[in-house]
Amino acid sequence: MSKIPGSELAAIVSGARRKVEVLSRSFPSRSGLFPERLSQAADYIELELVSLGYEKIRRQHFEVRGKRYSNLVVELEGKNPTRAGIIIGAHYDTVVGTPGADDNASGVAGLLELARLLRNYSNTRPIQLVAYANEEPPYFHTAHMGSRQHAKSLKDAGRKVLVMMALEMLGYGGEHMKQVYPFPVMRRLGGYPKHGDFISIVGNLRSRKMLHVVREAMRQGCGVSVESLAAPGFLPPLFLSDHSSYWKYNFPALMITDTAFLRNPHYHQPTDTAETLNYDFLAEVVNGVYAAVLTLDALE
Repeated sequence: MSKIPGSELAAIVSGARRKVEVLSRSFPSRSGLFPERLSQAADYIELELVSLGYEKIRRQHFEVRGKRYSNLVVELEGKNPTRAGIIIGAHYDTVVGTPGADDNASGVAGLLELARLLRNYSNTRPIQLVAYANEEPPYFHTAHMGSRQHAKSLKDAGRKVLVMMALEMLGYGGEHMKQVYPFPVMRRLGGYPKHGDFISIVGNLRSRKMLHVVREAMRQGCGVSVESLAAPGFLPPLFLSDHSSYWKYNFPALMITDTAFLRNPHYHQPTDTAETLNYDFLAEVVNGVYAAVLTLDALE
């Protein structure tokens, strides 16, 4: 899978930076605990999708303790809508008291840039782009997560899923960044990098086949290193994002991440600001995910 032209990569850098700045500066603490602010962030994301020419943006509403929340769903139906679909999602909420630039404005910016790259693509499989509410505490790992609501709706409708990819913190990476690992011997035994200059793909054992496909496509499609790990899904921190909602319903699902608190010292802090991110890194990751989508769509 060839890389996109340099001019397009520059457009991703510029677009992603702008989106991260707006979300983190105009909508800090966009938490389910502050529904009005979270709703304003959702309105902004919808306007961005409308500006790209998307007309059918579905609000998947759900209630938590009498308050209404929304996932935003765009579906590219494809030439063969009965085939197993590709789901790409990112949560747009934050921890209270944080701007949430990396966590997870970077993921939302990546999702919106993918929407721009895919708007004129003639896909075969259905592709859904989803922005989720309520990934962060106190909703995480409960039925109140937006991703749990979305995964359940797919299961209830009998939809087939080829793979789901959660975009979880995509912007903190570089050669000078220290990288730590959840298990002490992991770097030595697994041959993983010493520095945080790579993007990681994480999956459970059920998702191994799709992980290998996505990893190889991303390695061909982007200019940063791509590492991966498949392991039992109950091991922390493997399940700590929206992908685990899909594991609950036995769908293959992966997390694409800069490894969050294992690298980024601003994780869940007021210092998680737009200025701390590496937008060239983020753009390369988006390029890699785009390459993976094209490869997945072409699978027989």
